[in-house]
Amino acid sequence: VQLQASGGGLVQAGGSLRLSCAASGRTFSNYALGWFRQAPGKEREFVATIGRSDVSILYADSVKGRFTIPRDNAKNTVYLQMNTLKPKDTAVYYCAAADSSIGLVYQRSYDYWGQGTQVTVSS
Repeated sequence: VQLQASGGGLVQAGGSLRLSCAASGRTFSNYALGWFRQAPGKEREFVATIGRSDVSILYADSVKGRFTIPRDNAKNTVYLQMNTLKPKDTAVYYCAAADSSIGLVYQRSYDYWGQGTQVTVSS
């Protein structure tokens, strides 16, 4: 599976962005999908995940209630809708795919990774 993340940019605090991750190469609907992020000087961390057929959707506590992770199997795309953005959300965001029916929170569980897209939130 090849993953291509896009949609990052510069936004003011309180604003919204929608990241997209387009997949190709395998049957998209068979995969669990996840978003991770890495802030400057920090380790990459889990953000959100969704399993097959929209089951087992999980969010990091830091984004719960602000971010959602819808997927569109017809378009082979998973999104990260980010609302009420904060400066601490500034990071490079990565999408990932795993051959799993349920959502996964650990990076080591994922088989495929996109290249990352920068999100910068100004105060």
